[in-house]
Amino acid sequence: MIPRPTRSSAPTTIEAGAWAEVLVRQRLLHGAVLAPNGQWLVQHEPDDPVHVLAGPAAILELTATIQHRIRSTRARTR
Repeated sequence: MIPRPTRSSAPTTIEAGAWAEVLVRQRLLHGAVLAPNGQWLVQHEPDDPVHVLAGPAAILELTATIQHRIRSTRARTR
């Protein structure tokens, strides 16, 4: 596996919001909402508990985890 390049800047709220929207639109998350304090409220399935993520970096980490899970699942089914 090729290592990911290191980021030169911290993730922004706009970037995190764009990724959150993609995850919800692709039905990989049920919902993701930015709270006024900068935290993100995330729900994987409609009946699941709501998880509180610390900020934009946590959303990007969740996105990377979901992408990794999807890619590893596809690789096993080939």
